[in-house]
Amino acid sequence: MKTIRLAVMIAVCLLLTGAKAQEKKMIGEIDAGAQCAQKLNRTVALKLDYLLYLPKDYSQGDKKWPLIVFLHGSGERGSDLNKVKAHGPPKLVEQGKDMPFIIVSPQCPRGKWWPSRVETIMALIDEIAEKYDVDQSRIYLTGLSMGGYGTWSVACAHPERFAAIVPICGGGMTFIVHNLKDMPVWAFHGAKDPAVPLKESQRMVNAVNVSGGEAKLTVYPNAGHDSWTRTYDDPELYKWLLKHKR
Repeated sequence: MKTIRLAVMIAVCLLLTGAKAQEKKMIGEIDAGAQCAQKLNRTVALKLDYLLYLPKDYSQGDKKWPLIVFLHGSGERGSDLNKVKAHGPPKLVEQGKDMPFIIVSPQCPRGKWWPSRVETIMALIDEIAEKYDVDQSRIYLTGLSMGGYGTWSVACAHPERFAAIVPICGGGMTFIVHNLKDMPVWAFHGAKDPAVPLKESQRMVNAVNVSGGEAKLTVYPNAGHDSWTRTYDDPELYKWLLKHKR
């Protein structure tokens, strides 16, 4: 019995010694004191809850439908999707309004914010485009407050995916908005916004136009932070979106 135990212990030691030798061999392939190019290759699991709306006529025929991606504000973060129905397109369809778009409205987890979740949003768009009859030339992005910041961030990172964007009372980093010089942009803001100053939208729109774009900004003179209810209730907004294709 002792002989068997000894043999097992020797075998384990040999395996560990071999593993360490292999590790040293791999490290030895990199010259100490110098830097060399390496590549991280990992699969990352992305999770995001969202509301999905399909038009009433979705299942009739082989039609491809335009897609609206809606990003809510900071007050709707968490794990209760019903909170996402408080504003914007999710509110309208919950009230029974029929809209000629597929609408996807993700929910940002508590403690996070949209500009830091750009690739997660893009992964969601990819999944929706694969599963449903999405017109890839007519994908629109919009959001309010934190979602307005998210709209600027996502569009600047992936301008090739969107036909038009509508950021509401948001802002962002002006040094990357040159990516939007060919993007139809219609921003909205309240002149008396106490949460996100009007200058945030002004500086972004100005930066797009300085880069050669044609962004426009609608300012509501008497509106505070809620510049979205009036915007999303206006049928002209959706007519404007549908005029644009990528």
